[in-house]
Amino acid sequence: MTQPDLSAIRKKLEQLQTSNTRSNNLWKPPVGKTQIRLVPYKKSTNGFPFLELFFHYQIGGKTYLAPTSFGLPDPIEEFSVQLKATGNKEDWNFGRKVEAKMRTFAPVIVRGEEDQGVKFWGFGKTVYQELLELMMDPDFGDISDPEKGTDIMVEYKSAEELGTSFPKTIIRTKRDRSKLTEDKAQLDKWLNDQTEVTEVYPLKEYDELKEILDEWMNPSEDEDGEVKVEAKKEVTENDISSAKKSTVKAEDFDDLFND
Repeated sequence: MTQPDLSAIRKKLEQLQTSNTRSNNLWKPPVGKTQIRLVPYKKSTNGFPFLELFFHYQIGGKTYLAPTSFGLPDPIEEFSVQLKATGNKEDWNFGRKVEAKMRTFAPVIVRGEEDQGVKFWGFGKTVYQELLELMMDPDFGDISDPEKGTDIMVEYKSAEELGTSFPKTIIRTKRDRSKLTEDKAQLDKWLNDQTEVTEVYPLKEYDELKEILDEWMNPSEDEDGEVKVEAKKEVTENDISSAKKSTVKAEDFDDLFND
């Protein structure tokens, strides 16, 4: 009788656990209007509720938190730099595609769903800029302030509804300032018991990311039909040519964070 592959079972279990953690701790605006409140991020170093992270996406069809988010060495980013340094325009363009992209997150409470606790809302450059401009406006200030902040109405329009290639997110602040909650115990929980972002997006070790990169560029099979990965000390021209065959669709970027 063939023995079960424990490593494969362990990997699948980790995938399911990660998927459950993400679905429980991420918020994606549904089509229509939703009222939310930004919550101070417990590990903020600048007083803002925002967390800037970098991701590599569509590497073998998956998204990976980039170690560069924390100032750590990153083999995929090193590969990107090497591509852009070849002097070849096609290499440079592909290097830009695989380099880490910034995604900003903010902890939020969804009004009407307070019982679900704090979740992370991930958004792109345009929404981030609009939120920063709101916080710079003296009429609003720190909209995440638990005592005198302001709720936000988020309106999400799908690409199908707009007849465009991309969806659109519109944000509007409520007129009146308000408390995050009147329940002091609830407030303490929301401010101090937030999920660590590395629980939502586990940070892989350098060697593990290097193996993922190598497998993506040079998949091979052994005699048993199993994928075999041969780690390389440097990236070759054949590696670059092979990697270019992979398709990266920037328009799918938002969906990659809500699997």
